[in-house]
Amino acid sequence: MSVDTSQLAARLAKAVVERTAIEQLSDEVPELDLAAGYAVQRVLRESAGALVGWKLGVTSRAKQAQVGVSSPIYGFLAGSGALDIGEPLDTSALIQPRCEPEIAFVLGRDLAGPHVTAADVLAASSGVAVGIEVLDSRYRDYRFTMADVVADNTSAGRFVVGTPVPPAGIDLRLVGVVLEKNGELVATASGAASLGHPAAAVAWMVRTMAADGEGLRAGDVVLSGGLTAAVPVAPGDVVVASIDRLGTLELACK
Repeated sequence: MSVDTSQLAARLAKAVVERTAIEQLSDEVPELDLAAGYAVQRVLRESAGALVGWKLGVTSRAKQAQVGVSSPIYGFLAGSGALDIGEPLDTSALIQPRCEPEIAFVLGRDLAGPHVTAADVLAASSGVAVGIEVLDSRYRDYRFTMADVVADNTSAGRFVVGTPVPPAGIDLRLVGVVLEKNGELVATASGAASLGHPAAAVAWMVRTMAADGEGLRAGDVVLSGGLTAAVPVAPGDVVVASIDRLGTLELACK
C-alpha cells in the first residue's frame, strides 16, 4: 500500500484551518515512515507561500533516546508564521500552543553541501539571536510518531526572533538559557542542549538537505532546536526567553 501524500497533507491542512486536533496519521496509515513524512511535508511546503527559513526538532540527545531516534528532524518556516517583536500571540488561531526557547541563526550567505560543519555554519551566519518558537501540533494531545510529526512540519506554529548579534566570540555551547512564564522560572538549559552545539544541529540539517539538492540561502532564519521543554500557553500568559550574550525576548499571549 502506497502512502497518498497529497491526501495526508490535505488532512493536516484542514486541521489547521478548522483549528481542530486529529488522530495521528500513522494510526490509519501504518506505512507512514520518515521518508513518507518528509514527502507529506513537501506537499505542505508547496502551498505555504513565501518561506523565511527552517527549523529543527528533536535536537537534544535525551529526547532522541526517549523517542528512539539517532538524529534530529527538520521542517520549514513559513513567512505567515512569523511574529514581530512585541506582537502578541493570538492563541485562538492555534490548536494547542506551547512555547520553547531557541537559538536562531540568520544566514549571511548561501550554505549547502554534504560536508558542511558547525564551523561552516558559524562562518556563514551574519547573526544569532534569541528565538521563541510556538509549537502547535495538529495531533490530539501531542501524540505522534516521528514520521507523523515530520509530516506535520515538526509541529510548526508561530515564531518570533530577537535582534541578531554577531556570533564571533560567543561560545554557543555554554550560553545560559532561562525560560519564564508569568514571572516564574520554568526551565533552564545551555546552548549545548541542541545536539551539543546549536551550529552542529544546523550543519546536520544542511548535510541532510543536500541529498535533495537543497540548502540554506542568505537571509534564511534557522531555529536550531528547543533548548528546554515546551510550556503550554493561554490568553493572558507572558513568556520570556533569556539567553546569555544574545539578549531577552518576551511574548505576550492573547
